[in-house]
Amino acid sequence: MLSILLISAMVLIFIMSIVFLVDDGPPTPRYTLHHKEEIPDKKRKEHPRLKAILLVLLIQLSSVMPFIIIGYTVLATIMVFLVTILIIFIRPKGLNEAYPALIGACIIIIMGVVSYTNMVDIVDKISGASITIIATIVMTVVLESFGFFYWAALTLAKLSKGSGYRLFWNIQILCFLMTLLFNNDGSILITTPILILLLKNMKLMPHQQIPYLISGALIATASSAPIGVSNIVNLISLNIVNISLYEHTAMMFVPATIGLLFMSLCLFLLLKKRLVRVLPEPDHKWDDKFFAKKFTFVNSKISFENKSARTRFMFKILLFVFSIRCSLFIASFLNIPISIVAVAGSIALLILRWHYFRIGFFDILRKTPWHILLFAFSMYVIIFGLNNIGMTNELVNLAKPMVKDNLFNANFIMGVLISVFSNIFNNHPALMVGTITLQAMELPILTMKTVYLANIIGSDIGSLLLPIGTLASLIWMNILKENNIKIKWKDYIGITIIVIPITLVFTLTLLYFWVHMVFI
Repeated sequence: MLSILLISAMVLIFIMSIVFLVDDGPPTPRYTLHHKEEIPDKKRKEHPRLKAILLVLLIQLSSVMPFIIIGYTVLATIMVFLVTILIIFIRPKGLNEAYPALIGACIIIIMGVVSYTNMVDIVDKISGASITIIATIVMTVVLESFGFFYWAALTLAKLSKGSGYRLFWNIQILCFLMTLLFNNDGSILITTPILILLLKNMKLMPHQQIPYLISGALIATASSAPIGVSNIVNLISLNIVNISLYEHTAMMFVPATIGLLFMSLCLFLLLKKRLVRVLPEPDHKWDDKFFAKKFTFVNSKISFENKSARTRFMFKILLFVFSIRCSLFIASFLNIPISIVAVAGSIALLILRWHYFRIGFFDILRKTPWHILLFAFSMYVIIFGLNNIGMTNELVNLAKPMVKDNLFNANFIMGVLISVFSNIFNNHPALMVGTITLQAMELPILTMKTVYLANIIGSDIGSLLLPIGTLASLIWMNILKENNIKIKWKDYIGITIIVIPITLVFTLTLLYFWVHMVFI
């Protein structure tokens, strides 16, 4: 068995080396950063999506076929998982992560590792969380269409009043609130291009932008920890361990938020010498020109050329979004499905947009990342396959003796373990495996809930040690690459190797004492 495993590993390394050789990186964006003009066809390389999908299919099939042929289903399932994760990391030709996940899930299903009954169970577990996240993303698409996020970023930039230090803290606030009010992936997708545009118009050089971009990305990703609704995997895990959103927030919001504040302070102290002390003098009328040109609508009831009218409208929208977010927790407390409230909030926001700007609904179908549903289902099929071959039983046998009798040990051991798994395999599968393992441990209720929250901290904060630890950080790296901003791994790890471990330990300690003081 060992010889077969070694041979397959060599074949896998060879195949992945081919991927590196043929991969030209992500496709050239169709539009410039300012979205003003289309790049001519002769300068743009078409995205060979079909070719990339066939390449991924070939890789995944060839890596698993030797094990299928000799009947080693366990090793075949493990290989499917490993190859799928590697391809998600590499993203040949900029391929969407849902494709390798779907191919891996299909292989698992064809092998018979996951049954029809399992798939029905998976759909039941992920459907509510997926609908909630999609509804939240629809809200972000609506808000982005009339410049809400640009307005928020420009407002915070003006509040910086020429101070680079104050700008750092305002970016931290923006990224925290974006994730808190929406979700971490959406926060990265929307705020990163806006921050790049903002920092360029503030006349900062590329090396001066990097501290602001890295610190903002770290906080945007980690800020899904305080409330479970800011991350699809957190929401799915809530359903599995049967903890309500309200209960999660009551136990987690205080320690996680203080942990994020500690993380921001560590980032500031570490990056202080690299931050611009006094910002260059900006074009004070740039934002007015920007809104007048980019967000002018025919038959609109609001004129964005009028700054005071624009500000009043945006504050009303902010209050509306905040009330929708609060209603999710009220619904959770009243045992009303939060997906219903999320969908109702999105529909209400769509109606408001049509009322004020006469913008229809068809852009939602085009801009909403529906592949998230496919990705979540496919990854869960693969993880369920690992569970069915006995991997989670091995983890239960390993971890249960260390965590069953001591809340402090349970908190730290599982939090650190999920952090390690996240940085090796990405936090989505790591948290899924950790949650299924936790469910099988049959721990006392309070211990189980505390360990679950420690898993969340490990998945949302501990995973940030490496750029491959979260899907959001992979998206962030890709956006920077598309905008010709080069951040090397050593630049990223040089910051996270100091900040992330101490933040992880600090937050896990806070969680333990908070639970011990309030819930015992």
